[in-house]
Amino acid sequence: MAKHSLNPPVFVLALFLFSLILYAWEPLHAQDADEVRIARIQYRGGGDWYSSPTALRNLIRFTREQVPIHISDRYDDVQLGSRDLFNYPFVYMTGHGNISVNDAEMQNLRNYLENGGFLYVDDDYGFDPYVRPILQSIFPDESFFELPGDHPIYNLVYTFPEGRPPKVHEHDGKPPQAFAVYRNGRMVLLYTYESNPADGWAYDEHDNPEEITRAALEFGVNLLTYVFTFP
Repeated sequence: MAKHSLNPPVFVLALFLFSLILYAWEPLHAQDADEVRIARIQYRGGGDWYSSPTALRNLIRFTREQVPIHISDRYDDVQLGSRDLFNYPFVYMTGHGNISVNDAEMQNLRNYLENGGFLYVDDDYGFDPYVRPILQSIFPDESFFELPGDHPIYNLVYTFPEGRPPKVHEHDGKPPQAFAVYRNGRMVLLYTYESNPADGWAYDEHDNPEEITRAALEFGVNLLTYVFTFP
């Protein structure tokens, strides 16, 4: 794994933009004025939406240590069809198995994404055949495409010279990929496949080499920084 480096000019700009976005986000219910909170999606269908419960907690801690952005050290669980979804500028979803989404939940998710929200989905192996068709149908008139290697998410804070997410677990031995959906010129969804950064974040649950864990956490920092700095 190549060493990742900090990019000071872009990094400084990112922090400035983050401060603007942070105070522009107005959730339905007030949170701490100095921080935002992110959430994990609870979905129906029998899949283990609760897998790797320490992943977000560890990513948040690492992010707060590496970059001065104000994210709460706690995260919440939120149901896909709940109005509470709109309280969170960033939501995360993962699992190994089935997911079921009804029309009301899909419309709630569309409204959330069209009004400034962001969804990150990580295939924890076995999730792809169930979740990918759902992700492709959220905005059927928009492209579901692989991010190019020069996208800012690969160099915003830490540089990933191969232009792809880290390969944390072997899964089916395919190259790691990141797919995105844009809506009105803004990325609203990112999906990582054959990569599984979240297992790297959950380093107290999975025995990964130190360099793989570090790469996964650095990718997570890039992701959160990107979400909060690119309106």
